[in-house]
Amino acid sequence: MLEQSLIHGVAEAGCDEAGRGPLAGSVFAAAVILPADFRNELLNDSKQLTKHEREELRPLIEQSAVTWAVAEVTAEEIDKINILNASILAMHRAIAQLTPQPEHIIVDGNRFKPYISPLTGMAVPYRTIVKGDGKYMSIAAASVLAKTYRDDYMRRLHEEFPQYGWNRNMGYPTAEHRQAILKYGLTPYHRKTFTFKT
Repeated sequence: MLEQSLIHGVAEAGCDEAGRGPLAGSVFAAAVILPADFRNELLNDSKQLTKHEREELRPLIEQSAVTWAVAEVTAEEIDKINILNASILAMHRAIAQLTPQPEHIIVDGNRFKPYISPLTGMAVPYRTIVKGDGKYMSIAAASVLAKTYRDDYMRRLHEEFPQYGWNRNMGYPTAEHRQAILKYGLTPYHRKTFTFKT
């Protein structure tokens, strides 16, 4: 069972991203504040869940959360600021949409930059937690939202460029995707600064 929160009694937002490794598409991030009494036995790191389980959890999270948001940073932006900065920017964009704003932030991974609250003009305290999506409910919830929203987005892009198989590989560097790049070249959705060697 995942921990409910790191610091009890405050509005704590869990944050996670999806799509750091792909060759194409935006990176997505989600931020979620869950109520103190939230419990769900199925909720876990989205990578440990099946597609069906993630899709089952998404509406439950959205209906149960105090507040939640999903944001993206495009491939063009990723090429300008690099994927690490883009992942953090996506999280900041998601947090900025939360109402109420968080008093504390917990982030999956080991890298983050201070988020400045528009209410106070001060940095919101935060903690980075390696494999946090397998330890804390709000981060796990954010991982589910980020993953499902990004997968939906890649399936929409697939309709525009079906030759790359994005409905299956979600933009990741599979053999199928790399071979399609060799044959058809790059699209406006490809991250031009990533390595495309086969």
